[in-house]
Amino acid sequence: MRCLIVDDSRHFLDAARGLLVREGVTVVGTATSAAEAGELVDDLRPDVVLVDIDLGGESGFDLVVQLRSAGSPPMILISTHAEQDYADLIAASPAIGFVPKTSLSAAAIQRLLDRV
Repeated sequence: MRCLIVDDSRHFLDAARGLLVREGVTVVGTATSAAEAGELVDDLRPDVVLVDIDLGGESGFDLVVQLRSAGSPPMILISTHAEQDYADLIAASPAIGFVPKTSLSAAAIQRLLDRV
């Protein structure tokens, strides 16, 4: 599985990359902004994109809509916030699901990919 991670926290990006690589996921890249994510999705063609709901001054929800219109791979929203805090927005988004950052794993990603 080739994965791109989009998050405004370099610390989280490093930690998530390390975790997922140890679990057998190929992390093809990381992005800290919507613009960077758009370029990397086109250039790297990942199998799945993990998108933080809160990208600093940008919205992860807006990013998944933007990427979806460009024919992106499946996207999964991630956050430190609880899923119920954003349940309606998650359901209305083109993302295939949500994984709390504390539960991020290759298995959690694969479960959502298997549903589509």
